[in-house]
Amino acid sequence: MAESIALHTRLKPGTEAEYSDAHAHIPSELVEALKSAGVRNWRIWRSGLDLFHVVDVDDYQAMRHALADHPANVPWQARMAELLEVQDDYSGQDSGIPKVWELP
Repeated sequence: MAESIALHTRLKPGTEAEYSDAHAHIPSELVEALKSAGVRNWRIWRSGLDLFHVVDVDDYQAMRHALADHPANVPWQARMAELLEVQDDYSGQDSGIPKVWELP
């Protein structure tokens, strides 16, 4: 059963257009790597510099381990590190933002 993970990241000031452009041209190798790692969908919303992600994935921790050193993800993360306030190096046990409530 897939899980939905919410994430929050923040852009460096002035990188909004560059971030949008990067996401308009995601490499096909990265898309395939994400899918192979169990990602079913990944959506991102932006409000000012704040980014809100919802990831539908088979197993979030397994996906992060699979992508940590993946040749398609490493350059993408390096690119994102230039644009984000905090770099994600895939070394931690991140589990996303805790869910507070869901409509029953």
